[in-house]
Amino acid sequence: MMSDFTSGFWSIYIIAFTVLGFAFCVFLLLAMNRKISKEEQQETTKHVWDGDLAEYNNPLPGWWRIMFWGLLAFSAIYLIYYPGLGSFEGVGKWSSVGQFEEEMAQLEAQTKPLYDRYSVMSVQQVAQDSVAMGMAERLFLNNCAQCHGSDARGAIGFPNLRSGAWNWGGTPEAIQESIAGGRTGVMTPFAEVLGDAGADQVTAFVRALSGLDHDAGAAAAGRPLFEENCVSCHGENGAGSQAVGAPDLTDDIWVYSSSDRAIRESIVYGRNMEMTGGTQAMPAHKDLLSPGKIHLLTAYVWGLTN
Repeated sequence: MMSDFTSGFWSIYIIAFTVLGFAFCVFLLLAMNRKISKEEQQETTKHVWDGDLAEYNNPLPGWWRIMFWGLLAFSAIYLIYYPGLGSFEGVGKWSSVGQFEEEMAQLEAQTKPLYDRYSVMSVQQVAQDSVAMGMAERLFLNNCAQCHGSDARGAIGFPNLRSGAWNWGGTPEAIQESIAGGRTGVMTPFAEVLGDAGADQVTAFVRALSGLDHDAGAAAAGRPLFEENCVSCHGENGAGSQAVGAPDLTDDIWVYSSSDRAIRESIVYGRNMEMTGGTQAMPAHKDLLSPGKIHLLTAYVWGLTN
């Protein structure tokens, strides 16, 4: 609970206001818990409407006070049992996270047999099962569509899973590892190494690799710069490396678009988790999804291009 507060002061602040508010409600009820004489019953608050409709200055009815006392008693029990006083966890040790995890565990136990029937099947077999693919599509929409899109065609900064281009490999084993363990790719910034002129030249050379319009002279000057700084990841011919997740620069598939500006930004600033406009981090799902669900998702993603 303390992790929810920036300092211990806020826990004390909440406890103080809650206890003072509770005490004030008790004080008001005690102040109203008195009997009045017949003379006092005739006193008004001096508020009169329509000439003869007056508001008498009487305490709350007894049944109403009893109802308020009951409410305060319930509130006290609630604050003791449940977390409501700053960082105090409550004697019941209840938490929304704990309840969520308990409900998810119950759900997993109920649905496990449903997924187990597909776990004994190969990815290729599961991909040909229409019922399994219906389940897998719903899993994809709930867990993957936020980045890759509902149609799996990706967006700027997020790979198109229907393109057939796989930075980390398109085999069932590689796809499953990407889903379960996640992937973190880092494109090193080369602004200081290349300078403005060098960045322009390497940009032209990369565009030439993909068959895009380019300045032939700048591309020729960029070749040695590329060979000196980029081949360790992208390879001598620019075809990339699945071992390190380096994309193929010779095809027409671009995660950050093929514009001159986008390619130059990748070279100058790099691409990593702190970059705006996309991320090279694929989060791990092994702690979020059961092995059976990951198996179905693997088959679904593999089936998009097979």
